[in-house]
Amino acid sequence: MDDFRIPLGDWVADGLNWFKATFDGFLDVVTLVIKFLVEGLADGLTSVPFPVLIIVFGLIGWLLRSWQLAVGTVITMLLVVGMGQWENAMLTLALVLIAALIAIVVAIPLGIAAARSDTFSAILKPVLDFMQTMPAFVYLIPAVIFFSIGFVPGVFATVLFSVAPGVRFTELGIRGVDSETVEAGYAFGAAPGKILRGIQLPLAMPTIMAGINQVIMLALSMAVVAGMAGANGLGKEVVAAISTLNIAQGVEAGLSVVILAVFLDRVTAALGNPGDYKHSLLGGMRRRRDARRTGALAKAA
Repeated sequence: MDDFRIPLGDWVADGLNWFKATFDGFLDVVTLVIKFLVEGLADGLTSVPFPVLIIVFGLIGWLLRSWQLAVGTVITMLLVVGMGQWENAMLTLALVLIAALIAIVVAIPLGIAAARSDTFSAILKPVLDFMQTMPAFVYLIPAVIFFSIGFVPGVFATVLFSVAPGVRFTELGIRGVDSETVEAGYAFGAAPGKILRGIQLPLAMPTIMAGINQVIMLALSMAVVAGMAGANGLGKEVVAAISTLNIAQGVEAGLSVVILAVFLDRVTAALGNPGDYKHSLLGGMRRRRDARRTGALAKAA
């Protein structure tokens, strides 16, 4: 048994080297596009004066959830500024938003396809299990092989790590739509595509948004791993703090990651269930609109 060994790792390494050599031009294009997107968004965020951006974040919190979130956002973002981590936080936010956007663009069509085909779902599930259980640090190996160091391997590893819940929640939401409602759509002669756009996706949207929320949270949790791949931001600060045993730097960078995570979590959760937040600006506008409609109906009656 001592001589028995399956060189699976060697086969995978050879496969990755072959892929890089064969599709080197394609990987260069992907590198340029992702680098342009992340660095462009990062430059945009860091070029805006922090008081303006903090006010914008606070207004987003108030618009979608409540004035309490707006106040909490302003206070915590000012804390990030006070700790000297504002620029790093914006770099991390840019990386997370681009990675989450790519993951969502990939996840939702896959989830729709899995919901419409039991065979495709059965094939996809073990792949998603593999992606979710593989240690996050392992994704850095092919990422750095394909894209060297910097933002791009961080985005690549983050997408691989965070795409699975988006697929699962999309499939779950569409499969959870009442079958009688779908059958009624078919009875009225609606095409499958129209039923998907007009019935299944709107009814499944809260579940899909919960999946998007998880994609963003997992993407943010990969910030530290992306820092190990050379991506600038809070992750790189945490890695530097670990390597030098700098407790102060680690606490400040880690707390900044938590603040970003809480803000993004609350905002995306509100997008999934807007009717649950009556103290938001949107909730107030909705109540006034309903009151006007009720008054108009009462006058008409």
